[in-house]
Amino acid sequence: MDIFVGVIVGLLVLMILVTLHEFGHFIMARRNGVRVLEFGIGFPPRAIAWVKNPKTKKWKRIDKKDYGKPQEGLIFSLNYLPIGGFCQMDGESDAETRKGTFGSVSLWKKTKILFGGVAMNWLAGIIIFTILAWTGMPTFLDDQFTIKEDVSYNSVPVRVGVVAEDSPAERAGIKVDDRILRVDGTEMLWSSEIIDYNKAHAGGEVTYTILRGEEEFDTVVTLNEKDSDYLLGVALESNQKMSYSTWSAPLVGVGLTAQMTAQTFQGIGDLVWNLVRGVGSLFSFDSNVRESGQQAISQVGDSVSGPVGIIGVLFPAFTSAGPANLAFLAGLISVSLACMNVLPIPALDGGRWLLIVIYRLRRKKLTKEIEEKIVSRAFIVLLTLMLIVTVLDIMRFFR
Repeated sequence: MDIFVGVIVGLLVLMILVTLHEFGHFIMARRNGVRVLEFGIGFPPRAIAWVKNPKTKKWKRIDKKDYGKPQEGLIFSLNYLPIGGFCQMDGESDAETRKGTFGSVSLWKKTKILFGGVAMNWLAGIIIFTILAWTGMPTFLDDQFTIKEDVSYNSVPVRVGVVAEDSPAERAGIKVDDRILRVDGTEMLWSSEIIDYNKAHAGGEVTYTILRGEEEFDTVVTLNEKDSDYLLGVALESNQKMSYSTWSAPLVGVGLTAQMTAQTFQGIGDLVWNLVRGVGSLFSFDSNVRESGQQAISQVGDSVSGPVGIIGVLFPAFTSAGPANLAFLAGLISVSLACMNVLPIPALDGGRWLLIVIYRLRRKKLTKEIEEKIVSRAFIVLLTLMLIVTVLDIMRFFR
């Protein structure tokens, strides 16, 4: 049941985020004199549609028998496939010259239209993260962006999950389910903080403040030396830390969106580098180099997730973790959509813009035939990659 609910929620969230992206194109097209033929939520076949009379400005429902016929005025449609949305503009080829078409407007106006969807996704991320900063932001990164002068934390102390036999922790009387409140008088909210502190004090004595049930007490632990298998001898479990901001919430929204954008681009760069390095290494005569290349390609497969992984795994997990976690995931995906559409791939917004600019710089005409050929081939490559990622997601799902 949790998986089913998570899948439904995932489909709805993705549809909303993609529709927001298309709405960004819609707003910029209308503001820059380009006619929009149809704005749709979901993908065809149509469930229901209306048309706006250009003279009276009134909306009229379109009869199903007229769905295939041209309509005068903007069409708004609700469609059966809940996998996003679309904004169909008049004359989307750069070669179009008819007034009111996408092709007829200036390069600057085309730029605003093409990147309107990207801007809308970034704006959605900022709004989501701003609201979370006010109401409670899940903390997933040690260096997650905050304004230190205006942030407070609420967290359940780190829990001891496992205690190794004859370890420094066992000798000091630490038990499973104990909560570590402080280390040498310093509050520790993350297991990583405790681990780093232990590394800095390897071989020395450290005072742990423990909460066991309702009893709080101190115990002195003599840590193992740095070259030992472990220093303390426990497995630590951190409960989620929530941060709260007041006046700085909008700044946190902008800052966290920028941080996630930078990390997304870094992740894309690492993925491409691992893929290139891995494929290149497979042709080496050195077996060690080939093995390293296979590991790099394996890292690419493990780090990429498509619709099946996002909807079938991530959304059920984040949905069951609570609304704050689900909202954080929605904000992160919105930022990721913005970053992906900036990439110079002809089937995406950034690639279409780059294609138009290249032909402008070459002082050559980008004909409709050339544009369609380049974009369609790039789209086929994207679909092929999506299919491969989907297969990998399914294999991980049933692993």
